[in-house]
Amino acid sequence: MFVVILFGAVVGSFLNVVILRLPEEGASIVFPGSHCPVCKTALRWYDNIPIISYCLIRGKCRSCKTSISLQYPVVEVCMALLSAALYVRFALSFDFLYYFFFIACLLVIIFIDIHHQIIPDVISLPGIVAGGVGSFFCTYLTWQESIIGILAGGGVLYLIAFCYYAITRRDGMGGGDIKLLAMIGAFLGWPSLLYVVFFSSLTGSIVGIATMISKKESTRLKIPFGPFLSLGGLSYLFFKPQIMYWWQQYIEIMAR
Repeated sequence: MFVVILFGAVVGSFLNVVILRLPEEGASIVFPGSHCPVCKTALRWYDNIPIISYCLIRGKCRSCKTSISLQYPVVEVCMALLSAALYVRFALSFDFLYYFFFIACLLVIIFIDIHHQIIPDVISLPGIVAGGVGSFFCTYLTWQESIIGILAGGGVLYLIAFCYYAITRRDGMGGGDIKLLAMIGAFLGWPSLLYVVFFSSLTGSIVGIATMISKKESTRLKIPFGPFLSLGGLSYLFFKPQIMYWWQQYIEIMAR
């Protein structure tokens, strides 16, 4: 378990680099090495230890004393905990690696969409392919569920976006969200989509309304939808039995 948590934290450290550099045109996620984004000073190895280094330097660059975003340890901790949860759920197996890649993609998408309101195709499109191909070897879902999930996932949000535009003549959802739901459908199968759309719509509406009230913004306030779709996918991955149970209870109550 310790090795799995450590591995997750290390990957989380790399994901921070991806989150920071991927939206920058022409930037490499490999070169140059880790450095302070303000003074550009290269980080020594002992300043690049996941979670621990941030605490030791008290969240500030050793050279210029600029505060370092709390996002760095948050991503590392999230990836470490999610890796532990995956290990408990799947042990060391193909499914573990399959969904490790999935949650890593979702974490990157969450933070990039929050900061830039974009979902990079370089993540979602390969994610769709990886989810579809990997489903042939995964025990969590069938390849049929995955392929239908890809088609239905992209189709559902496209239909919603089309209807919204037809009614309001405004774009309410980006193409990145459509590709993201297709990727989620690839990894989780078509049965997950109704829950993911419901969860993301509900939580997105709550956060959007709260934000508009607190900031006194108009109804044209743009809220990134990718994080809510991603959280819906993560919750379904880890709580599928409970979700399906309560969903069945809801259907039985409505049928009476």
